[in-house]
Amino acid sequence: MKKYSSKRILVTGGAGFLGSHLCERLLEEGHEVLCVDNLYTGRKANISHLLKNPDFEFKRHDVRFPLYVEVDEIYNLACPASPVHYQYDAVQTIKTALEGAINMLGLAKRLRTRIFQASTSEVYGNPLVHPQTEDYWGNVNPIGLRSCYDEGKRCAETLFFDYHRKYGLKVKIARVFNTYGPRMHPNDGRVVSNFAIQALKGEDITVYGDGSQTRSFCYVDDMVEGFIRLMDSPDDFTGPVNLGNPHEISILELARKIIHMSGSCSRIIFKKLPSDDPMQRKPEISLAKEKLGWMPATYLDKGLEKTLGHFERLLKDRDENVIKLKDIKKAVSLK
Repeated sequence: MKKYSSKRILVTGGAGFLGSHLCERLLEEGHEVLCVDNLYTGRKANISHLLKNPDFEFKRHDVRFPLYVEVDEIYNLACPASPVHYQYDAVQTIKTALEGAINMLGLAKRLRTRIFQASTSEVYGNPLVHPQTEDYWGNVNPIGLRSCYDEGKRCAETLFFDYHRKYGLKVKIARVFNTYGPRMHPNDGRVVSNFAIQALKGEDITVYGDGSQTRSFCYVDDMVEGFIRLMDSPDDFTGPVNLGNPHEISILELARKIIHMSGSCSRIIFKKLPSDDPMQRKPEISLAKEKLGWMPATYLDKGLEKTLGHFERLLKDRDENVIKLKDIKKAVSLK
């Protein structure tokens, strides 16, 4: 049953990992959802279970081009978010971040709607302050291999605040720290998906550097809750606000944990640390607690259990499809 206050909500990047979970949650709350994605890194499989819902609409569109729709709120999540994907075509990545922000801000300005920007902890670069607070300006490399994403997101934040100051636009900016969970792309190059796939296949676990670098991992359901609370917060609270799990873990410890939880016999091997890979990443979330009443509720082991289950099913389905394909080819060859 629809809420009396139900809205028509646009989610760009809605077929991606985070976007698909956000679409699902908004539908559960009784809203209509317009999911927009060009499927560059998003996947139809992430939203296939939503397509029969009459309150859900999917539109294939690239946010680098203007979008003419009527909605009540906008969540702008469109942009490749993993190093493998955003470095593959760096020019497209930064154009998506900038032109996408300009087009969605223009739409919000025309409709006078609230607009949410999924920014990133990458705006802090390789931080010299630990943990990272929202008033820290960062230690960044504007010309490195990762800069297409980092600088694109930094400039998008600038655009959002310029529209807010000049046009009075109601903006909300979240700085998203490492997030994991079901529907992560198996080949996105992120540490959780990498380790999970390698462990489940019994392959060597690849750790870059000596594994002493730390990360903080937030389960996807907790992150989506933070998104919605930020969007629903009073107009005078714009952010940026850190959303992430302050529980810190080393990459080596994470690798050992995933090997143990998956029952894998994988070995850990070490490779050279990639360029500009930050040594520490941990959010300071006092602002989110104060303004949104938000903090993560899912313990890492519980979240990893669900995530490993997702990848286990994915690998099983792939193996079954390969067997079916082989059987079909064999049957055809016997005719």
